[in-house]
Amino acid sequence: MRFLYLKYLLMTLLIQITQFVFIISVLVILHELGHFLPAKYFKTKVEKFYLFFDYKFSLFKKKIGDTEYGIGWIPFGGYVKIAGMIDESMDKEQMKLPPKPWEFRSKPAWQRLIIMIGGVTVNFFLAWFIYSAILMYYGESYVDNSKLPYGVYVDEVGEQLGIKKGDIIVSVDKKPIQKFGDAPIAILLGEQMTVNRNGQKVSFPLKDEIKKLVLENQGKRFISEAIPAKIALVADGYTAQKAGLQKGDEIVKINDKPIAFWQDLVNEIHSNKNKDLQVLAKRNDALVNLTIHVPDSVKIGVSPDISLLKNASVTKKYGFIESIPNGFHQTIDVLVNQVRQFKLVFNKKVQGYKHMKGPIGIVGVMPPQWDWYFVWKFMAMFSVWLAFLNLLPIPALDGGHIVFLLYEMITGKPASEKVLEYAQIAGFIIVMSLMVLVFGSDIYHLIFG
Repeated sequence: MRFLYLKYLLMTLLIQITQFVFIISVLVILHELGHFLPAKYFKTKVEKFYLFFDYKFSLFKKKIGDTEYGIGWIPFGGYVKIAGMIDESMDKEQMKLPPKPWEFRSKPAWQRLIIMIGGVTVNFFLAWFIYSAILMYYGESYVDNSKLPYGVYVDEVGEQLGIKKGDIIVSVDKKPIQKFGDAPIAILLGEQMTVNRNGQKVSFPLKDEIKKLVLENQGKRFISEAIPAKIALVADGYTAQKAGLQKGDEIVKINDKPIAFWQDLVNEIHSNKNKDLQVLAKRNDALVNLTIHVPDSVKIGVSPDISLLKNASVTKKYGFIESIPNGFHQTIDVLVNQVRQFKLVFNKKVQGYKHMKGPIGIVGVMPPQWDWYFVWKFMAMFSVWLAFLNLLPIPALDGGHIVFLLYEMITGKPASEKVLEYAQIAGFIIVMSLMVLVFGSDIYHLIFG
């Protein structure tokens, strides 16, 4: 039995890793192609085009023309090495020689700028293309927040934020929330929330101290759609059926504790493992007392009635023309949210930096079975993220090179090679420090949970 379970875990991990490597490989190849193609167009020599890094040796390499194509053994990204450019290779010997016509440094500043912005441009348009394709092929399904008949359900952390069970979300920072799935991130990034509570609008601040608790409870939903505590199905052979619970029963109390929502019922079941529950249920117009035993598995054999939530479920189909602007809006929304998330990372009260995920953490997010919808959705999101990160004005990133090129175009003279070298070294140290921080966080969470 243990062998089968171990085999299942290994297969699951393999599928997760494969999905992640596939996503990263596509993004890296296309990003670097964004640098490679304009470089070739402007007749600039590209010495290397690599997927992953090839420190000391590579898994595969083949030279075609002037360019060596290969796959490295360190799966952190990839690169193109352009002749006559001060980059992470720090090839000082080449830079000591007189500039050649085919080198990066010999090209006009506007051509070098196009080469440098090519990667992030590809990332942005790739995300736009994927989001548009997803809308056209899969459509869009979401829960209409305004049509939730029972409002929202929150756990203890959600209540500390100021939200009450049964509230209907009106807006966050005065921006209406149409799709319920947008609510959690909007709340984390917001300053003030307005809800409809028993027919009245109530506004309250969203405190950073509580947002910290939300991030610390990774994997737990602090807010979800409220579901009525009404039984839709009683499975044969389980303790609920043996106790006499029937389809259509509404749970009113458990052990004299009022039950308003299905989530309350689930919490009580999980809190009373191997114990008896004294259940008060409403059946038609009568109240029925039942005793239900909770087994080790905490499965009593019931499922909720979600038919009343069907009116809140929306599925939109998009044609080719409609999908393009809507895909663009999704790309911009993702980009804006990613930029705004930085205030959580650097906020001293929220301490979001403690919850950043690197490759190890991201692998754990991948589904246990191959899921093309998830793969494309994640690829689009991550493509936007890579575009944003690479535009940061940090030397060693595309954004750092772009800053120096803009300086040259504005002042009419380039920065000295010594300045570029020192900046490259400083940028490399910054990037490596961030990688150590992220990997350290991954390993810490992997060991200690």
